[in-house]
Amino acid sequence: MVEMIHTQIEKNGFFSDVFAPNALIDNYSKFGGLGLKAALRLFMVMGDRDVVSWNSMMGGLVRVGEFRKARKLFDEMPERNIVSWNTILNGYVKEGKMEEAFELFENMPQRDIVSWSTMVMGYSKAGDMDMARRLFDMIPVKTSVPWTIIISEYAEKGFAKEAIALYDQMVRDAFELDDGAIISILAACAESGSLAVGVKVHDSVERRKFRQSVAVCNAFVNMYAKCGSLDRACSVFNGMSKRNVVSWNVMLQAFAMHGRGREALHVFERMKKEGFNPDRVTFVGVLCACSHAGLIDEGIRCFYNMEKDYGVVPEIEHYGCLIDLLGRGGRLKEAFMLVHTMPFEPNAIIWGTLLGACRLHGAMELEEKVRDHHKLDCSDPGNFSMLANIFAAAGNWDGVSMVRLRMKSVGVRKPSGASSIEIDNEVHEFTVFDRSHPNFDSIYQMVHRLAQDLKLVIHPKDATLLVEAMF
Repeated sequence: MVEMIHTQIEKNGFFSDVFAPNALIDNYSKFGGLGLKAALRLFMVMGDRDVVSWNSMMGGLVRVGEFRKARKLFDEMPERNIVSWNTILNGYVKEGKMEEAFELFENMPQRDIVSWSTMVMGYSKAGDMDMARRLFDMIPVKTSVPWTIIISEYAEKGFAKEAIALYDQMVRDAFELDDGAIISILAACAESGSLAVGVKVHDSVERRKFRQSVAVCNAFVNMYAKCGSLDRACSVFNGMSKRNVVSWNVMLQAFAMHGRGREALHVFERMKKEGFNPDRVTFVGVLCACSHAGLIDEGIRCFYNMEKDYGVVPEIEHYGCLIDLLGRGGRLKEAFMLVHTMPFEPNAIIWGTLLGACRLHGAMELEEKVRDHHKLDCSDPGNFSMLANIFAAAGNWDGVSMVRLRMKSVGVRKPSGASSIEIDNEVHEFTVFDRSHPNFDSIYQMVHRLAQDLKLVIHPKDATLLVEAMF
């Protein structure tokens, strides 16, 4: 379509007006690599360029990761404005080069709220919340954008106390958050499990009688569900005066992630009765719910009715869910048959799902198929770990050694798993052998006590737990 418009502009001689080629450059650069090449060709043949031409071209280069070329254009610009400086500043931040970004920021002839917000975001994403907070506090005139960024980043990183304190300050300063800001903060809460921040936002929104859109209500349902408060998620959902397909999908997935398969299917039935057409996301949720709840026949029926009854063609995610469903239910031969007959090339997730099912059921008769290494993602240590556990469960210690050697040869190391818990409005994260927490002494004493208690109940022949510690 853009090429057709380009042709018409050229035919009708509109290139003499710099506005037309500028608009074309901007549109071309939004279509990835091929579009960017067309934008560059047009930019190079333009006889008359203004600062918008240069900024549009630089913005396109930054968008697709061609930062060096963007910086070269910036250096060649005959004149610059605040957009030029902000574009390159954003490029440095996207590259993670915060030292260079700060140097550029210091040398800017002027700064606006975009400049400050970009720096706050950059340091936050880099994990330097102290520097992000210092810059945030220095912003001469704040808008809702930097407030949203700093609160979201604190919430996402588990600093609930700081997020709540800033949210309270923002409310006191009479800043009104829009839908986008609220959704961003709630998404960060869902990511980190910061329930206290999400509750704070919800209480504030209801107290101020903020008109909650469907999108905001969906975000609350999602946040509560992912933070483990399913009752609150249900309460928000049931209190919604209007719903869309996303609302039903979020509620369905909330039940699915909590292993409440029957309730998820009940939501599915309600959804259809109220006249909403299920989409591909709906069926991912339904199949996951059936898988986690062990509802094998119901899941198979839903899968094969997707296209026939609702016109939703199964995609690889749906096949993955069905394979997981069959695997968890011990129907491994059916799962393997489905892998070989589905219209997609199985990916690492599919093979990893089968590995997990084999481990769960100790299916050594399928060992040869599981050991088909070229079909495993060699960059995913989880696959190797599961394969080792299958061997260990069968007492095949030579197999365990073989997998460990294979991991070393391809340079793969299984990262430590992390656990988190929210106490007194603060999320604490732990990894294996972590000693960074100020109370690690008492924590390890408790872990030691739990280990002693576990020894009393673990069957002595269960070698799986031993092998987990090796990886």
